[in-house]
Amino acid sequence: MNTIDEVLVRMDHIVAECKSNQSRIGYFAVLYRQVTRRVRDGILAGEFEDNPRMEVLDILFAKRFIDAYELWKAEKKPTESWRLAFEASKNSGHLVIQHLFLGINAHINLDLGIAASETMSGKNLDDIKGDFDKINSVLAELVDGVKANISMVSPIFGWLIPLAKGKDEMLLNFSIQIARDGAWKYAGEYHADFNKDFQIQDRDKNISALAKKLINPGKFLGFLIKIVAFAEWKSVSKTMEQLDSMVK
Repeated sequence: MNTIDEVLVRMDHIVAECKSNQSRIGYFAVLYRQVTRRVRDGILAGEFEDNPRMEVLDILFAKRFIDAYELWKAEKKPTESWRLAFEASKNSGHLVIQHLFLGINAHINLDLGIAASETMSGKNLDDIKGDFDKINSVLAELVDGVKANISMVSPIFGWLIPLAKGKDEMLLNFSIQIARDGAWKYAGEYHADFNKDFQIQDRDKNISALAKKLINPGKFLGFLIKIVAFAEWKSVSKTMEQLDSMVK
């Protein structure tokens, strides 16, 4: 993939495949396709500090998700963070928001820092900080739209919200801003280290641990999630279509 339009063609294919297979990976895929569209439109409008560079970042960023998806489909090993997200997609007992956050967790907390560093290979990483923040702002805006309208596909999700008050509960307190800040710190560590494989493996261990917390939030909340999940829409393809309309 050499252009953002080629990325979008591939994302269209993944979304269509997920709809056809009733795969819950499609929940993240439709959200991320909209992120990619928004970034493309922003590039065309000249919104970024360096628009050609932003296209490079977007391609490298998207490629990490697409490559992980293809590896998993071929029964090979992506990063553990992505493997957990993909395996969780087989479970109808997880909430729509869990599937979304598992994808975001792997893609921002691990992939984004790597993509930023690769975009700036041999250059000063700090020069891309402004556009790095902008791509996160796009994602945060779309996720906020999903949260605000989640009752359309999860009618009683609001029951869980009061439990977040005063508690360190990752599922209910997941923050794009915190993920972004951690991703930027990691980008610096990855950029400065010659041993890139070690950096990825070490970071992947930490991020996969967060994924496990998203998948298994504890007995009490887990019990409530089962109740909320029972009331969620059962059709994966229809849920994907609704999510897509939420973030357009």
